[in-house]
Amino acid sequence: MRQYRYINFQDRKRISARYLNNDRVADIAADLGVTPAAVYRELKRGETGELDRNQRRAYNPVLAQQRLQESFKRRGKPAADIQGGL
Repeated sequence: MRQYRYINFQDRKRISARYLNNDRVADIAADLGVTPAAVYRELKRGETGELDRNQRRAYNPVLAQQRLQESFKRRGKPAADIQGGL
């Protein structure tokens, strides 16, 4: 059984670099040890509304981290649950 873990800020930066390098989501997920669905959710979380140089939806790891922190705050989760913050 796979153990759940949060994607931290360092992981978000790796996702950003590899996604901008036009790597496949499945390869990014395998590298991070998470499911492709987790990477797709993360890409949606950090979506900027623009297109990147590969003509895919642009991803910003800082924006994704901020949105995660806002979500935790809204749900009343303690800050200790947020790993690898800014």
